[in-house]
Amino acid sequence: MSRQSKWDYFKAIYHRYQKAPKALKQTILDEFCRVCGYHRKYAIRKLSGPPPKEKQASPRRKQPFHYSPELIRILQAVWEAAGYPWSVRLKAVVLDWMPWIKTRFALSADLERQLRAISARQIDRRLSPRKHRLKRRLYGHTKPGTLLKHQIPIRTDNWDVKTPGFTEVDTVSHSGNSADGLFAYTVNQTDLLTTWVESRAVLGKGEAGVVAAL
Repeated sequence: MSRQSKWDYFKAIYHRYQKAPKALKQTILDEFCRVCGYHRKYAIRKLSGPPPKEKQASPRRKQPFHYSPELIRILQAVWEAAGYPWSVRLKAVVLDWMPWIKTRFALSADLERQLRAISARQIDRRLSPRKHRLKRRLYGHTKPGTLLKHQIPIRTDNWDVKTPGFTEVDTVSHSGNSADGLFAYTVNQTDLLTTWVESRAVLGKGEAGVVAAL
């Protein structure tokens, strides 16, 4: 007997068992154990317990949205060409890269809609495998910018900078083929408006050395 059949049979005899005299209860109990194959003590607990309720259907889980492999390839290409920005920044700049994307990929209306709609969190999840593969090579250090960033006039965030003095600070490691031990870094400070860059060498990424360089 299936689980559903046992449940239906239990509902059918429950109220009859509750209203029956003691002698008839024994007969119903014997029948319940024989039909469902229950141990007698378990059957007594079920028939003496709270009345059966209609089982509520569990809410259907919302099916996760599946992004196409082509979308992931586009995001990965922009991420690498833009110098490996974190997901929130990549979300902010991806629309500015649309002309670049359209010259390199067959961008359908559906793909463009997905690019505009995807969240920073989903971007982070979709690029996670690639990030792990690059981890050994990047050692978690900041990736230097690529020449492509200087060939294409884009804004790197939603800042509307009109005066000098707003800067970005970055560090570049000089660890060679191994990230073990203490090694030199270059601290770069770039003015967002003028793109003027000042660089200082520091040993390690400790607070004291970086602050002194700034």
